[in-house]
Amino acid sequence: MDDATVQDGPTVAVSAYAPADAPGTLDLFLAAVTETAAADYTAAEIDAWADRERRDLGRWDAAMRARGAFVAEIGAELAGFSDVGPEGYVDMMFVAPRFLRRGVARTLIAHGEALARGRGVSELSADVSITARLFFESQGFAVEAQQAPVRRGVTLTNFRMRKPLT
Repeated sequence: MDDATVQDGPTVAVSAYAPADAPGTLDLFLAAVTETAAADYTAAEIDAWADRERRDLGRWDAAMRARGAFVAEIGAELAGFSDVGPEGYVDMMFVAPRFLRRGVARTLIAHGEALARGRGVSELSADVSITARLFFESQGFAVEAQQAPVRRGVTLTNFRMRKPLT
């Protein structure tokens, strides 16, 4: 487990995802999408993105393990989660709404960068929501393209971003 203390803030502890984290990370994902992202997306977009009816805990757990996800905790509470694939792709990064602006995302991205560097990866990439774009830019990512993925027949907006690690 790696610990990172945010300036004048709480200690954010990062550890590898475990199957026992499945319910909490799924709930956190749904809260982040339906609460935090609601400022930047319509109700129809949020509904399509959250896709509550199709969320299966077993499939969620398998996908999280396949991506090599990791979780952040403050105290004993789940505060966020992320991942970084073998080629440096960050598929998911979400922070619980109640832990926003407390250094959780910074700690998660720093952990992901360290993992990627340790694997010899030269850059990180991600498809980033409107909500997360400014955070990723503040961490050195640059927008390569605006995208329009379709989920459940609804077009969303996100951004393909990259950050060199050299």
